[in-house]
Amino acid sequence: MASSEIEVVSPTESTVLRQQVQNERQHGAPNGTAPASASNVVNVHSASAYGDFEKLRFYVEQEGASVSIPDGNGYYPLQWAALGNFTHIALFIIEHGGDVNAADNSQQTALHWAAVRGSIAVADLLIQSGARVEAADVNGYRAVHVAAQYGQTAFLNHIVAKYLADFDAPDSDGRSPLHWAAYKGYVDTIRLLLFREASQGRQDKEGCTPLHWAALTGHAEASSVLVHAGTKKELAVKDKAGFTPAELASDKGHRQVAHFLVCNLYNSSSLNICRRLSRKNQWYFTLSTR
Repeated sequence: MASSEIEVVSPTESTVLRQQVQNERQHGAPNGTAPASASNVVNVHSASAYGDFEKLRFYVEQEGASVSIPDGNGYYPLQWAALGNFTHIALFIIEHGGDVNAADNSQQTALHWAAVRGSIAVADLLIQSGARVEAADVNGYRAVHVAAQYGQTAFLNHIVAKYLADFDAPDSDGRSPLHWAAYKGYVDTIRLLLFREASQGRQDKEGCTPLHWAALTGHAEASSVLVHAGTKKELAVKDKAGFTPAELASDKGHRQVAHFLVCNLYNSSSLNICRRLSRKNQWYFTLSTR
């Protein structure tokens, strides 16, 4: 199979501290103080990550720590605050010289991290303080792409409606937010993007449309939404390897999705379609007249 899988670059997967923060966020409320012990909060970065305002203020105002220096992994205090949607922490950092457009080693900014968790309040603060809505990382991901990758539909709609973020922008591989939402199977995000008239026909560098990616990953509901909102043209488009969405679904063993796509492509009373043949554990579709 020539088509390759998409990889989501997450800013929350490499270090123990980041894993701890992510786990605690799943059990804590945004804008609240996350549980933290003295051993966890040891500097401005961990204080920002855990939402410990008193510790952060102590490090900055009493010990003279800078909020503009990245940690050992290249991440800034403002990014950590954005991930937790700690608006009061983010405001303190900005007021003490934090750069809203500071980028880590992958060129992600605090706004990218806000998009991961759908941190709307922090996003408002960042953008109103000068953060670039269309800032792109090394993969060409903007906040709209990250929001789509994580199914943060409300966040995506907010930055599009309020700040005119480009909801149909391609990343470095030619994939739009709709490609990503389709790949991950986030149906609400797909519906939002279709409502805003995102292009269903856009092909990425591999020639894949959003429907190709929904089919490849076997997301039946996502495929259905795309098909019913689109035309037969998307069903018949071939990627650079020569595969239609139905053929990709079949190749990956997603029989129900492949069946659905073929039936919609050849929907005609003159055809008896969708007769499946098993051949060496791969599924093919044949057409026969009645």
